[in-house]
Amino acid sequence: MGERRLTQDTIDPPDHPGIMGFLRRKLPYVAVLALAIFGVAYTNMSHQPLNGYWEFLAVAIGVVCVATGWPRAPDRHARLRLMWTQAAHWVTFLITMNLVQMPGFQRLLPVPATSLVLLMLLALGTFLAGINLLSVQICFLGLAMALAVPAIAWLKQSALFLLLAVVLLIGLGITFWPRRSKNYTA
Repeated sequence: MGERRLTQDTIDPPDHPGIMGFLRRKLPYVAVLALAIFGVAYTNMSHQPLNGYWEFLAVAIGVVCVATGWPRAPDRHARLRLMWTQAAHWVTFLITMNLVQMPGFQRLLPVPATSLVLLMLLALGTFLAGINLLSVQICFLGLAMALAVPAIAWLKQSALFLLLAVVLLIGLGITFWPRRSKNYTA
């Protein structure tokens, strides 16, 4: 078979125009972030560990990383190297995540805290994979996942305060909302 010629389209694939093209390109990153936040939220609500879920999510992030780096790999050797380096990277994080889920470690942390630790490990793995791939999207995904950890912890502690603030804003909105009808009386 002939050698594939390196062109600008193989380095930077052509963009799909419009909002649908943008959403299609960003969908894997948004889906992974939503799945990670869902996992922490579910664990915090149910107080049940989701051990297999976190492993699935690590594999899914690895697939997104390979898919992100694939178009920039110019030949078969580069693609094979990409797959092996990402596989080694994510297997390392899977082993670390399984160490956190061992019974001896579980006695030290409650279930919701374990889910936050696992999310932080996924965030670290994702950010490091983004640096390795020179991918701003993957780095941002890792950073967003890392920022979700304190945000989720704060949200859990402040849920009642936030509910009261929303009720206050709705009440103020109803009170001061301009009325269109001149015949309206209180």
